[in-house]
Amino acid sequence: MKIYKSSNNIIIESDGKHYLSDSKDWNSLVNQENLYQKLKEQVKASKEINWTEEMLQAPIGTQEIWAAGVTYFRSREARMEESKDSGADVFYSKVYEAERPELFFKSTHYRVAHPGGKVNIRKDSKWNVPEPELTLFINSLGKIVGYTIGNDMSSRDIEGENPLYLPQAKCYDFSAAIGPCLLIPEKPIDPDSKILMKIERDSKTVFDGDISINQMKRGHDELAGFLFREMSFPDGVYLMTGTCLVPDDSFTLQINDKISIEIDVIGVLENYVNMA
Repeated sequence: MKIYKSSNNIIIESDGKHYLSDSKDWNSLVNQENLYQKLKEQVKASKEINWTEEMLQAPIGTQEIWAAGVTYFRSREARMEESKDSGADVFYSKVYEAERPELFFKSTHYRVAHPGGKVNIRKDSKWNVPEPELTLFINSLGKIVGYTIGNDMSSRDIEGENPLYLPQAKCYDFSAAIGPCLLIPEKPIDPDSKILMKIERDSKTVFDGDISINQMKRGHDELAGFLFREMSFPDGVYLMTGTCLVPDDSFTLQINDKISIEIDVIGVLENYVNMA
């Protein structure tokens, strides 16, 4: 099952067919218990409609977006490299091996870029990259019930200068995109699912890579458990789970670059680069 959010409606996709949800409130819909079964019941009681992904919005209500870092070995290596001049590289090695994961706040819902919309790079940064991430939707009870694609835009030079600058490197207007839908599967996502990312500039591919999510060091339930240890999320929360697709250190995004992130089963999230 997939749920799409358009400007006026919530659309359910089942077996490639589309149905208009009888739910108008995103928060209430996604926080229902037994959500997969509830969606099946809605589909059974609805008629198929013709629908195209026009006016598609990010699949989010008033939820916050959080993120996990250093969950893949390649991410550990990249962040150690970017921060070695500041002497902070040792901390990324330590958190990779530690019991407690790195978790940080990423975005409010109103700062999120829609599918097909623009993500920003900072004016005060010279080294900016997208980070493609499987993103969990965790309901208000702390249960993982869905998945989407996340783009964790990052200013690597700002973070590398000092790890205390992480909020500035990660959190600003349209530094996050999610979509195109929220996947609600009957079972947890296949650990062999792949994340693919392509970056195009003037219609030419300047980066192309893929990785399986089974390369993650930490489990999804583990990350969700730490996030909910001392915090509540009445409307649920999104959690980006980290990345392993990191462009070479010589690469930085430019205005109008097209970023395409694909995850098996979920779909493709496309965004264009803009200056904040």
